[in-house]
Amino acid sequence: MRRFCTLVLAGVVTIFSNSCAQQKPQSQQLLAEEYRTTASVKDIMDSMVDPGADYIWGSVETVVSAKGVEEKAPHTDEEWKNVRRHAIMLMEATNLLQIPGRHVAKPGEKADDPKVELAPEQIEEMINKDRASWIKYAHGLHDAAMEAFKAIEAKDKDKLLDVGNGIDEACEKCHLQYWYPNERKPESAPSQRESSSSKS
Repeated sequence: MRRFCTLVLAGVVTIFSNSCAQQKPQSQQLLAEEYRTTASVKDIMDSMVDPGADYIWGSVETVVSAKGVEEKAPHTDEEWKNVRRHAIMLMEATNLLQIPGRHVAKPGEKADDPKVELAPEQIEEMINKDRASWIKYAHGLHDAAMEAFKAIEAKDKDKLLDVGNGIDEACEKCHLQYWYPNERKPESAPSQRESSSSKS
């Protein structure tokens, strides 16, 4: 009787294990069928991430020129609404980047600067080998953009200026991981956010 119970229990465990093993690929297949990933990662970066981040950075800045020092910030409701739209675009772009099955670039597309950047197929291989890290970086950008969104909702231009570097740092961490991992960022080099806040 004991042996019979053991065999039955072993059979149940085997069936449960096989069921779980089959369920994961099926879930991934359903996701692939549900979403239509027309745009590549590079497309989303170029069309949503870069414009969204640039608009947020440019909305509050100190511009130094021959004319003097100009403090730029949203003032009207419409101006704040435009910044808000770009913050939402940036946050939701991070979700689009996480959809399974999305390719890094179009077939045959090359790196913008092959001397510095990895080839798209190399980047995609790195992402597929460790999607948990890719998700972590996407979440990091989302969290940084959320801080900007909170400042925008509060119409707090000083806070928005303060959190702008968080977006730049989140982008740079991901780029150093995937796009140009062999490049060391000089410690003295200004961030993208700092560079954009001063114009001659």
